[in-house]
Amino acid sequence: MRTVIATLVVALALVLVGGLALIFSGFYHIEANTPHWGITNWVLETVRDRSIKAHAAGIQVPAGLDDPNELQIGVEHFAAHCAVCHGAPGVPKGDIAHGLYPQPPDLAYASSHYTPAELFWIVKHGIKMTGMPAWRDHSDDELWATVAFLQKLPGMSEQEYAKLVIASMAEGGHHPSDSADHASAHSGGAATPPLKP
Repeated sequence: MRTVIATLVVALALVLVGGLALIFSGFYHIEANTPHWGITNWVLETVRDRSIKAHAAGIQVPAGLDDPNELQIGVEHFAAHCAVCHGAPGVPKGDIAHGLYPQPPDLAYASSHYTPAELFWIVKHGIKMTGMPAWRDHSDDELWATVAFLQKLPGMSEQEYAKLVIASMAEGGHHPSDSADHASAHSGGAATPPLKP
């Protein structure tokens, strides 16, 4: 029994020393243009997904997310803050997105991977080390409206997206929880990319 315990202690010590050597040697590449090792990628994705599920577990999804008014508010937030990195129907990802690692995902698939509560949690709190910001300074109503939009995004055509954005702009392109300065600060002052009507 002592031999087994001694072997485990030595193995654990070697792993610890090896880990510290890797950390302090500078050997591991952290630049955004070099992908993670497969094991690193698996660990980070597993931690991310388990964390999202755990923290979103108690969130109650409000009724009425399929209300057209919710979609209108959601598309405004998406066009102003999300499309620059994630793209949209007929709108390519912006230049900044191409330099990020990991690459911002195509959100047309988000609603098939995450529940509405999980999407809400992601939009509100962001994700460390991905470039995904937290939008917790926006109202929960606006963030739920963004989730409502994300649920309608799969299969949305360029024309449908353009009509929604144009309708949002006709309504003033904002709602009481936002101001022009607030929206400009979060989008880096960048306008929504041009759309095909």
